[in-house]
Amino acid sequence: MLSHPASPRLKCARCGYEEPLGKPLLRCPRCQGDWLDVVYDYEYVTRTWSESLPRRPFNMWRYWELLPLRDSANRVTMGEGGTPLLHATNLGMMLGCPHIYVKDERQGPTGSFKDRQASLSLSVMKELEVNEAVVASTGNVAISYSAYSALAGIKMWAFVTSLVPAEKMREAAIYGSDVVKVTSTYDQTKKVAAEFARRQGLFIDRGIRSIAARESMKTVAFEIAEQLPIFLGTGSTDWRTPDWYIQAVSGGMGPVGVWKGYQELLEMGLVDRMPRLACIQAEGCAPMVWSFQKGLEEAEPVLNPHTRVITVATGSPGPAYTFLSKVVREHGGAFEAVSDEETFRALHVMAKLDGISMEPAAALAFAGLFKLLNKGVIRRDEVVVVNCSGHTFPVEKHLLGEDWARTVEMPAERPIVEEGLLGTLEQLDRSVSRIAILEDDVKAARLLRRILQARGDYQIFEARDGRAGLELIRKERPDLVLLDLMMPEVDGFGVLEAMRADEELEGIPVVVVTAQELTASERTRLSGQIRMLLQKGSFTDEDLLQEVLDAIEGKEHG
Repeated sequence: MLSHPASPRLKCARCGYEEPLGKPLLRCPRCQGDWLDVVYDYEYVTRTWSESLPRRPFNMWRYWELLPLRDSANRVTMGEGGTPLLHATNLGMMLGCPHIYVKDERQGPTGSFKDRQASLSLSVMKELEVNEAVVASTGNVAISYSAYSALAGIKMWAFVTSLVPAEKMREAAIYGSDVVKVTSTYDQTKKVAAEFARRQGLFIDRGIRSIAARESMKTVAFEIAEQLPIFLGTGSTDWRTPDWYIQAVSGGMGPVGVWKGYQELLEMGLVDRMPRLACIQAEGCAPMVWSFQKGLEEAEPVLNPHTRVITVATGSPGPAYTFLSKVVREHGGAFEAVSDEETFRALHVMAKLDGISMEPAAALAFAGLFKLLNKGVIRRDEVVVVNCSGHTFPVEKHLLGEDWARTVEMPAERPIVEEGLLGTLEQLDRSVSRIAILEDDVKAARLLRRILQARGDYQIFEARDGRAGLELIRKERPDLVLLDLMMPEVDGFGVLEAMRADEELEGIPVVVVTAQELTASERTRLSGQIRMLLQKGSFTDEDLLQEVLDAIEGKEHG
C-alpha cells in the first residue's frame, strides 16, 4: 500500500495527542476523546497544488492530498463534487442582494451533497478491507452509501426512521442495500443500528464522529473558494471566501467540514479570512438554535421532534453543536430556526424565481437566508453562498416489488395507554395455554412467538397461509388464534368465515394482528367476529430493542 504524500496525522481535539494516520482509531488513547482531526503537511500540499491543480478534473478528488485516504488506488468515485456555483440573479434582484450564490449539490450522482461523504467513506472502507457495513440515516446518506457500496462491492445495511419518505427508502433499496425501517426517532434508529452492528461484528459509519465523513465536506469549501472569483469579477485567480456560508443542519456535519476546509486554506495562504456560518434548523426540531440562545455549551436534546421536514429531525446533534457554537461565538455567524411554512414558501420561491427545485431540507437554508436578511443580521451587500443540499428523484414502486424493505416496529416514547397483546391475554380465560399463530411473515411470527414465550408457558402452533392455518386449527383446537389478514391461499377474512361456519371452531377467540389499514367495510366484516384488533407494533412493550434486533438479524441464534 502506498503512503499518503502529505503525511496525515490524527490529532485529538481534546488533549492534542497525535499519531500517524494508520489503523482505525475510534478514541484518543491518552484521554479517550472521540473527536479526532486529521492534520497534513500543508507546505507540501501548497507546493503540489500550485503545480498540479490546474491540470486536474474539477471534482472532489482534485484535492486528494487533503483527504485521509492513504492509497489513491482505493478511490470509490462516480464523479462526485465539482458541482456548479449558481448566481441567484432573480432572487438577488427581488431582495436587493446582488451577491447570492447557490452551491448546487443536487448535481451529485445521487442528487445530494452526501455523495461526497459516501465516496470518501466507502473509499476508506475499501482500504480497510471492509466487506459489510451499517449506516443510520434520515434519507440521503442511505441513498448515497447504498449507491457507492454497490460500486465498491460492500454489503450495506441502511437503518432509517420509518418517517423517511418512501421514495428515498426505495432508492436506497434499488442499489441492493438491506433497508431496515425503524418506527421511532432518528436518534433511536441510530441506537438500533449501532447495537445491530455490535451484535453482528460489522463496521458502522459513525456519522459526525467519522473522520472520513467530516473530511469529505471540506471539499465544498475548496470548490467555493475556487469558483467565487469568477463571479465577483476581480480579474484575479486568487481563491475567495464568502462573507456568509449558509446550510440547513441536523447533525451539523456539513458546516463542521466546511469550516475546517477554510481553516486549511487559510493555513496555506490561499484565502485571507474565514466566513461566518449560518446554521438553519426547523422550528419543530432545533436543538442547536434553542441551546445557543440559552448560552449552553452542549446541546439540549429535543425529545419529540415536530416537523414535516423529516430528514433534518435530529433531536440530539451531539458534538457538532459544541464545535459550531464555539465557532459562531468567536467568529460571528448565526443559528436560526424557520417554520415548515417558511420552508415550503422558500421552496416555491427558488423554483419560481431561479428555476431551482429542491427538497425541503435544502429549502430550510433559503428560508433562513430570508429571515436573517429581514432581521438585518446579513447585510444586503454581502457575498452569501447557500448550500442547496439535495434534490429527490423518486423510484417507481413497481421496480422493486412488495418486499423491498424490512420493518422494525417501535413504540412511541410516551405511548398512549391502550390494550396490547399481553393485556388481551390477561382478559381471556386463565386456562389459555395453546395458541395458534397464522402469519405468513416469518419474522413477524417469530417476534410474536418470542413475546409470548417470554410471558408464559404457552404451547404455540404456526401456519404460513390461511388454508394450512384452518387445517391446523381443526387438528390442534387452540385456545386462541392470532390471525394476520393478508395471507396467501386463504386470507384472514376467509379463515374467520370458515371458523364461524364450523360449530366446533366458532367459539375459539381470535385476535387479529395486522399492518393493514382497514376500510370501513372491512372493519364491519370483522365486527362481532374477533376478540380484538391490534395494529402491528402495538404489542412490543418491554425490552423492545433486544426483541427488535433479534427479529431483524440475518442469522438465527438457535
